[in-house]
Amino acid sequence: MTLTTTVSVALIVFLGIFSQWLAWKISKPAIVIMSVCGLIVGPMFGLIIPEAIIGNSLYKSIISLSVALILFEGSLSLNFEEIRDTKMTIKRIVIYGAFIAWVLGSACAYFVGGLSITTSLVIGAILIVTGPTVILPLLRQAKLDRKVSSILKWEGILVDPLGAILAVFSFELARVFTSSDASMAILVKFGIGVVISVIIGLAIGYFTGIALQKNFFPEYLKAAIVMCLVIGAYTLGDTVAHETGLLSVTVMGVVMANMHIRSIEDVKHFNDNISVLLTSSVFIMLTASLSRELLVNIFRPEILMFVLAMLFVVRPLSIWLSTIGADLSKEEKLLLGWIAPRGIVALTVTGYFSNLLISEGYEDARMLLPLTFALVVVTVVAHGFSIQPLAKKLGIAHDGKPGLLIVGSNKFSVAFADFLSHLEIPCLIVDYADKNIELAAANGIDHHQGEILYELENYNLDLVIYKKLLINTPIPLYNVLVSNELTNKFGGGNVCIVNVLGDKFRNQFKELKNIKSPRLGDYRATHLKLVSLIEEGYVFKATKIDENLTEESYYESSDYRRINICSIDQDGDIEFFTTAHHPRVGNGDYIVSLSPADPHDTGEEQYVNIDSSELYCLVDTE
Repeated sequence: MTLTTTVSVALIVFLGIFSQWLAWKISKPAIVIMSVCGLIVGPMFGLIIPEAIIGNSLYKSIISLSVALILFEGSLSLNFEEIRDTKMTIKRIVIYGAFIAWVLGSACAYFVGGLSITTSLVIGAILIVTGPTVILPLLRQAKLDRKVSSILKWEGILVDPLGAILAVFSFELARVFTSSDASMAILVKFGIGVVISVIIGLAIGYFTGIALQKNFFPEYLKAAIVMCLVIGAYTLGDTVAHETGLLSVTVMGVVMANMHIRSIEDVKHFNDNISVLLTSSVFIMLTASLSRELLVNIFRPEILMFVLAMLFVVRPLSIWLSTIGADLSKEEKLLLGWIAPRGIVALTVTGYFSNLLISEGYEDARMLLPLTFALVVVTVVAHGFSIQPLAKKLGIAHDGKPGLLIVGSNKFSVAFADFLSHLEIPCLIVDYADKNIELAAANGIDHHQGEILYELENYNLDLVIYKKLLINTPIPLYNVLVSNELTNKFGGGNVCIVNVLGDKFRNQFKELKNIKSPRLGDYRATHLKLVSLIEEGYVFKATKIDENLTEESYYESSDYRRINICSIDQDGDIEFFTTAHHPRVGNGDYIVSLSPADPHDTGEEQYVNIDSSELYCLVDTE
């Protein structure tokens, strides 16, 4: 069956985004699902052959430019403020660890894989990369401690261009010693090309940042112009010396990330969306373009032995040797020594050098693609499914219920956080005012004093364990600002605002009419009302929904004074009641409400186990 070009392109995009959605839905690595989809429509059924559809030259250009944009998007997150405590460790891993991995990987390719010395040096260089296309989705899934997470992220983004450049260097170095026509001048020329590519990245990054700071571009064109400049930086760098374009765009992104540009977030959001689309589509195209013969070669004994050596010898040794004396625990080194998934950059660079080496007479280079693809598949599956349980086992990942971040410290926020803490749901209250934050401190609630947007921008808060966000300050426009800024970080369904003005006054302010985030509770649940109810002695109450009390029965028998706040499922996940919708509540879940205290209540704190049908909490708010 032959599909038209339009249908093929549409199917590639659909399968890529569908894979991302399905991965999110089942909490599994997206790249695994994308690989399966690509193999099904490609080598298995032959529905899509990308190179035949758009031509070999255009196919390679699309892949290269996509990788450049993905690397730029990743490098925009490389703010040096993030690594104040781990800068030396990252430097060791990126420089010494990459060199050790190159030497050991080349040795494995030569002695285990049976490849020639030239081909071994090239593939050893290519496979030092991990890459943002695979490591970043895994980090989102795993909820690692910030220290380990930042090390893996920086390594993945910085080593990607270094791997491509080192591969070119290896090839040129081999030519110098094996070809009578080559000389050391080739290496000097290549070195000059690398320096020029770095200068290109520095210059374009700096002047782009200045232009953004001075509003040289209109708002609606900023992201598009930046994307064009990224493509220009990559093209210029790649023209100077092949594969150094990736270095140019990475340097450009790092420069812009550290210029503290106010409007950079809009560019990040745009690039993030483009990056998701490109990552998904490119990986479908790459796996769909693989041949059945290549897939069969994956199971050759020497390739399987090489993959095992890379996993259990090369990676652990390169990490342990490069981090001797570094401020890392054994558990952190163990995790870093295991997690190194390969992805798009490894495959694309391998494809280029495979053709180049074959044209130079190295027939064993035909084994590079099956070897690289085997390592990509094995590492993605092994690391994707093991990173979270291993990190939890080692004690360097969150192993509890998803937490709640509350912006705004007041009597309602403190009482709600105290109530949730007795259900072992982590809560953190953030407020910039001394008087407000003292209330949280006096009641033993985890708190942080500071302005939330500033604290996040300067990496002063680690929010890995917090899945939901409740914004509850008495300043309506500030609530909207925080909501709009953090919705992309938490996800639209995970952010909720406590209304300040009430419906009557809220509709008089056009800035408050189109808020992205829903409003907590119902029309009564304004900021002042909720605080006043706590002062009147209202308590939080968790009611279990089961065979004895169905959700319908709960609503029918509900006290009209009661305000439903949220539901809590059996995994401890919170979903707020809002003016837009009610959460789905299943058997065994709880509905949490703010209710009048029992008339026979003594006024003392009473806590009942979560397995009981109801739980009450009274908090000293004085």
